[in-house]
Amino acid sequence: EVSMDDPETAFCTLANREELNPEEDSIHHCLYQFTRNETLTETNKLLCDVCTQRHCGPKNNIKSEKKYVYTNAKKQMLVSLAPPILTLHLKRFQHAGFNLQKVNRHIKFPEVIDLAPFCTAKCKNVAEGNTKVLYSLYGVVEHSGTMRSGHYTAYVKMRAMNNHLCDLVLRGQTQALEAEPVKGQWFHISDTHVQPVSVSKVLSSQAYLLFYERLL
Repeated sequence: EVSMDDPETAFCTLANREELNPEEDSIHHCLYQFTRNETLTETNKLLCDVCTQRHCGPKNNIKSEKKYVYTNAKKQMLVSLAPPILTLHLKRFQHAGFNLQKVNRHIKFPEVIDLAPFCTAKCKNVAEGNTKVLYSLYGVVEHSGTMRSGHYTAYVKMRAMNNHLCDLVLRGQTQALEAEPVKGQWFHISDTHVQPVSVSKVLSSQAYLLFYERLL
């Protein structure tokens, strides 16, 4: 989606990113890196249609020898529409020479996460004046093993029906809820084995997929 926003506000976020000091090996650090401001220069310059037309004249005068004009630019990936369900997929592999190697280190993630520092200031479904976009964790997928083989297990929170979430999914309506995790019991599921577990057990898992439901 091409936007002609004021350059001064185009890279503004819903909450102040400068106040963030994300700890390494945390989901906040991953999101911060994914949404950081990048400068495109040299071989990464952006093809500018406006500059090209200004350089070559009107389109009907542009012939085959037309020279495209590339310019320095800034790029930033931000959330423009806060989803009812937030799914975070962690890249758990890295290149080791010509091979792929699994990344096994623990990535910290919270029960409640605020997406506002990673949302555009004009996020479409956030009420005006709100500077928080809160989500509560309800599911985790974990992978054990290597890149060639392994086993998937899941942690799932059993909780009461979230009518607020239903409103978001079906009608797009929003309302403020408590900035606390949705109450419920966590279970660990491995094939046909299901057993209750503590929150601390869930938060210490090697997450591969994280599922959050919107609170605010």
